Amino acid sequence: MLIEPGAGMAPIDALLRSARHSVDLVMYELEDTQADQLLAGAAARGVDVRVLLNSAYTGSVNDTAFAYLRRHGVHVRWASPLYALTHEKTLVLDGSIAVVMTLNLTSRYYSDTRDVAVVDRIPSDVSAIEATFDADDDGSRIVPGRGADLVWSPTTSLPDLLTLIGAAKHELLVENEEMSNSDITDALTAAARRGVNVEICMTNSSSWSSAFAGLAGAGVHIRVYAPDAALYIHAKVIVRDPGSGDQEAFAGSQNFSTESLRYNRELGIVFENGTEVGQLAAMIQRD
Repeated sequence: MLIEPGAGMAPIDALLRSARHSVDLVMYELEDTQADQLLAGAAARGVDVRVLLNSAYTGSVNDTAFAYLRRHGVHVRWASPLYALTHEKTLVLDGSIAVVMTLNLTSRYYSDTRDVAVVDRIPSDVSAIEATFDADDDGSRIVPGRGADLVWSPTTSLPDLLTLIGAAKHELLVENEEMSNSDITDALTAAARRGVNVEICMTNSSSWSSAFAGLAGAGVHIRVYAPDAALYIHAKVIVRDPGSGDQEAFAGSQNFSTESLRYNRELGIVFENGTEVGQLAAMIQRD
């Protein structure tokens, strides 16, 4: 578990330097010259480097990286138009390690943005992510494999997250960048009304005022950062019943918006390991 901005990008950079055979990257926004150079350097030493970049909405943001990587031997493509956006942020190295991220590789945000990355070595997860990359790279349709614990948009995100929220018995800790999907807000409201302590921490926006009012009216505890605060909440995290015998946590690229859950290509992961769940719970409680 890497919690940003504290962890910094050195662990991810080190993984890129360690690649010997293959690197597959899916990224919504890529504006990091260090990452560009590491990808190009891997290609130069014979690593098969493939990159999928979102083009809809953020195409101009990624133009410079796209051109640089193409000049330096990286197999870079614009993501498939099958999805409204490719908002996924995933890195796979040598077919054995996957990094599932909430963060974009955009260096100007690294120092002041709350994000997380999960390093996943479960073979069934890595295989499912690679198979989905192959299909998306080819522009073909696929029902992504679930692996051990993967959460995909547009196929399973909404039911998986509703199941996670609905299973809460004592506590839900939540961070997200958006709060506009009524299914999610209804599930959080229902949890609070059945006695679950629901804590939400976000960067404030008038776009979520109506959702916040409804949630607060049901007893949800909402804490917001000002848009110009020293920390911007970009993480997409849910922690359910931390410290209990059946605790779970989710982290991924999915915002709580209908577009993100139903129409985009997104990837998240659910896990139960006590150390990682505890790290995320502590992060949200500190925030």
